[in-house]
Amino acid sequence: MTASHRLQFGYNPPTGDRLLEPVNPRTYTKDLQGVLDVAIQSFSSLWISDHHMTGDRFRLECWSVLMWVAARYPGPLLGTCVMANSYRHPPLLAKMVASLQYLSSGRFIFGYGAGWTEEEYLAYGYEFPSARERIAQLDDGVRVIKALWAQSPATYEGRYYQVKDAYCEPRPDPIPPLMLAGDGERYMLRVVAEHADWWLSYARRPEIQQRKLAVLAEHCRSFGRDPAAIKKCAPLSVFLDRERAAARNRAGTRLEGDNPAFAGDPAEFRDHLAEIQALGFDMVQLSFAGFPETDDLKLFADQVLPHMS
Repeated sequence: MTASHRLQFGYNPPTGDRLLEPVNPRTYTKDLQGVLDVAIQSFSSLWISDHHMTGDRFRLECWSVLMWVAARYPGPLLGTCVMANSYRHPPLLAKMVASLQYLSSGRFIFGYGAGWTEEEYLAYGYEFPSARERIAQLDDGVRVIKALWAQSPATYEGRYYQVKDAYCEPRPDPIPPLMLAGDGERYMLRVVAEHADWWLSYARRPEIQQRKLAVLAEHCRSFGRDPAAIKKCAPLSVFLDRERAAARNRAGTRLEGDNPAFAGDPAEFRDHLAEIQALGFDMVQLSFAGFPETDDLKLFADQVLPHMS
């Protein structure tokens, strides 16, 4: 497949300490603002991830960080990458999204998923059913949220969620794009094919991505949808350096497995992004390992971004 569209780039800053970016809790707010001041010069969208904990390390809650970012940066699109259905009652989440869409002048992209981190679920007292049931809950969550945005008042009776004569005013205008995350071939991609405006696949190896794209297209046909109507996105962790060896040395074991990070120099990164683009992806949400330093962000802006068409 040859690329016939321009690849877009979003920036996904850390919401706390994780293996990719060590965070200093004492200076995190200042560091985040400094990095975002640089990022918004090159990225059209900012994305916040949704986890309550990563072991005992520092981490802030997704929606709180998103609102902080939305208030300080009035230009870029805002997205979640992605919110777990189980963590917030979907009718309440419909109201939260509608409120943010109003306050941000329509800049929100609603990233939503079935959740996956068992340790986190159990630590916070959430039930952790099978993947199939979590996906069924997500499907029901999407339906009740859409009902609240379309009807006034809304009544919906689903397997997991119900509302009766419920108002969600102001309803979001425009309705935010729904980006569903996950690539389970039998169940999750079917939900994506039925409901999603955007799809977030994980940054897997090209041969795996090709298969997922083919399965998604199959599911789309069963709903009478054109697969090209769904915008395709992929998150990617990035170790970028002027010297390839230095980048790979920093990445270490992050280069292994089916979901590897990228590590290399700008020329290699341009080639890597061109491969993602050629597969048919429209956007990549990038996490840079240098946080809170911005050398890698600036290297991307100077030596990668100008060459992407």
